[in-house]
Amino acid sequence: METHHLINSDFLNLNDLWHIFSENKKLKLSEDSCEKIRKARNFLNLKLQQTDRPIYGINTGFGALHNIKINDNQINQLQENLVRSHACGIGEQVPEPIVKLMLLLKILSLSKGHSGVQLETVELLINFYNHQIYPVVYTQGSLGASGDLVPLAHLSLPLMGEGEVIYQNKKYTGEQILKKFGWQKIKLQAKEGLALLNGTQFMGAYGVYNLFKARKLIYLSDVIAALSLDAFDGRIEPFDMLVQEVRPHRGQIETARFFQDILHDSELLAQPKKHVQDPYSFRCIPQVHGASKDAIAYVQRTIINEINAVTDNPLIFPDEDKIISGGNFHGQPLALSLDMLAIAMSEIANISERRTYQLISGKRNLPAFLVNNPGLNSGLMIPQYASASAVSQNKQLCTPASVDSIESSNGQEDHVSMGANAATKAYSVINNVQKVLAIELLTATQAIEFRTMKTSSFLQSFVKAYRQEVPFIEEDRNLHIDIEQSIAFLENIHLENL
Repeated sequence: METHHLINSDFLNLNDLWHIFSENKKLKLSEDSCEKIRKARNFLNLKLQQTDRPIYGINTGFGALHNIKINDNQINQLQENLVRSHACGIGEQVPEPIVKLMLLLKILSLSKGHSGVQLETVELLINFYNHQIYPVVYTQGSLGASGDLVPLAHLSLPLMGEGEVIYQNKKYTGEQILKKFGWQKIKLQAKEGLALLNGTQFMGAYGVYNLFKARKLIYLSDVIAALSLDAFDGRIEPFDMLVQEVRPHRGQIETARFFQDILHDSELLAQPKKHVQDPYSFRCIPQVHGASKDAIAYVQRTIINEINAVTDNPLIFPDEDKIISGGNFHGQPLALSLDMLAIAMSEIANISERRTYQLISGKRNLPAFLVNNPGLNSGLMIPQYASASAVSQNKQLCTPASVDSIESSNGQEDHVSMGANAATKAYSVINNVQKVLAIELLTATQAIEFRTMKTSSFLQSFVKAYRQEVPFIEEDRNLHIDIEQSIAFLENIHLENL
């Protein structure tokens, strides 16, 4: 297995990013990337020598202060002041895996050679990433407008020997960590502070992490739903490919085909049925799961485009002899996508909780609440309450952030995406989905034990692995522990590709 990822001009897909991230590959700049970074920096330096005209963010103030010209001898201080003044994050600390992705995405963007940063700046970011040094960043402060200014300021402060980082579960100041590794602090040059702070790497990192988790959970939702279908003595006819072909949504077709494959040798499924139809939460799995898969496919295309993009401002084009102030930092594509991701995943939890409800209802020759001696034992009555609580919270979290906007910077930034709020909301929704699926798994494995006939060989092996972590419920016990163990079981399942 390669231990390094060479950063070059190749277009990265989600699996590329997954392998870099999950395998803890170290980063290294290709010579081509180094040359692009140097070329843009040299071009910018030359422009500053040749012209006295104002260039936004390079020799002017920022935002509403864009018309104020800055003296040449104050340009470096301007960039450092920018980073310091924007580091005003509030809320909880961003989880380390997402900070890791923020570093990765910022490095990838700067390596394209359109930002005008020093090569030393990118190399120090790579050193942080390779040594698993994660700046302390906060969840609140970004409007997703002029990029993620506040969280990216906290990401960048340690490059100047300021701010805080976490290294090996211990907090250090930026100055302490640079001294520990013998690294020199960066003296920010013209435009560098703006290049570091402008960009969508906070939204993007959350988006990538959410997408990693969503793709895994959407697969597991199919597996768990198949187990629930068999445990409920469900019918396979709604998964017939003829049904799907006359309504040819890709996600629906893929879902039905997966259920046909995963249940092909189930004795339970093959036995004669007394009932003509199943409730919608079983019968409409291809339509509901499939629609979420189609939505996630759109989100994935958007996020992949974003991680291969340059999103700071202004942008530098040495070959075209241009420095252009534009709006690539605006988070609207991500805001809409992250809202869609939250809604799509929330529906996976919605239908999962309904299957849990059906399984504990005492129908289809299953005992009420899936326990012996119901009455004396409450069995799985209350885990369904917990699931319903998470599902209802998701409904509240799914109010779109992207339909909101608020004026900032004295009217200069008069439309904002709220993509950062969309990102953190989607993160909460997806974590809730994992909890709801864990409760369905706890319920379905309990129900399948009351059947005399066997489920499919694939699902038997899945249940066997689960039973090594969570035993059958003979009588009432502290089910919080079972739920936590079920969540951990899902968390520890590793998928080779996403």
